[in-house]
Amino acid sequence: MTLERLEEARRAFLSDLEQAGGDAGAVEEVRIRYAGRRSGMLQELTAVLKTLPNEEKRDYGRELNDLKKLIEEKLKEASGGASAGTAGRRRAAIDVTLPGRRPRRGAQHPVHLVRRRIEAIFLSMGYSVEDGPEIEDDWHNFEALNIPPDHPARDDQDTFYFTDGHVLRTHTSPVQARVMERQQPPIRIIVPGRVYRRDSDLRHSPMFHQIEGLLVDEGITFGHLKATLETFLHQLFVGVDIRFRPSYFPFTEPSAEVDISCIFCNGSGCGVCSRSGWIEILGSGMVDPRVFERVGVDPERYTGFAFGLGIDRVAMLLYGIPDLRLMFSGDQRLTRQFA
Repeated sequence: MTLERLEEARRAFLSDLEQAGGDAGAVEEVRIRYAGRRSGMLQELTAVLKTLPNEEKRDYGRELNDLKKLIEEKLKEASGGASAGTAGRRRAAIDVTLPGRRPRRGAQHPVHLVRRRIEAIFLSMGYSVEDGPEIEDDWHNFEALNIPPDHPARDDQDTFYFTDGHVLRTHTSPVQARVMERQQPPIRIIVPGRVYRRDSDLRHSPMFHQIEGLLVDEGITFGHLKATLETFLHQLFVGVDIRFRPSYFPFTEPSAEVDISCIFCNGSGCGVCSRSGWIEILGSGMVDPRVFERVGVDPERYTGFAFGLGIDRVAMLLYGIPDLRLMFSGDQRLTRQFA
């Protein structure tokens, strides 16, 4: 009776496998039904071996092994045929006359686009581009720029400090100091790069991008500063009005903040400009003579001006980006718009 059960299993397996044809899914179902490790028929038939009398175990075991080999060989053949059939159908589904799929185009980041745009304007005005370290010492980040030890900018609530006293630079002005230390005037440079401050909200980020400019030569006046910035801003923001307001910066004297008429309401007043009609865009001023003294430039012979603006803020204004944090999120829905 037990040997007849093995024969029934053999016939049932061959019948089911034939019905599966070359379909990979159907062959897999047959494999699970007969050779599955947990509930396959071979497992059930093997368990019967333990219940048989000793005189029947030899013949039953021999037939059971033959059945196992048969099932393994047939499943292997069927699986190979099913794979070949599937691959063949896939090849047949490919229309080689169709044009190839083009890879998705990448996009430049809006901050990168604005930086290149600003650089192009100043390069056309005869400026060169300088770079410097992002990890700065106290001298170049603060002391050389006339920022005293008790200045709020030095507070560890605003600045990222290392244990050895170095800092993540809080502005790109240290590069200006380094250039003046190694090079005598005339100097005409811009300094783009990343800077770091302890700040984070809709309009501020712990890491952001600045670009600063410096011009040092004989006979430089505030009029040169005003003309330079007006030329620059009229090329960057076409058709805006510009105004200068007195301000204070430790490394310039006199100092001025520069506003442009709101590009969203044309100066009539809106939520972006806080109903004032003006948007603050950059800070500027004449280089303080004490800065010249500290970097080895003769303040009796030379004068100069410096200015700085946030590249991220300009990108937000030019492209209507409402939240600064979107530009550092890695969300491709934003960058794809600049492809």
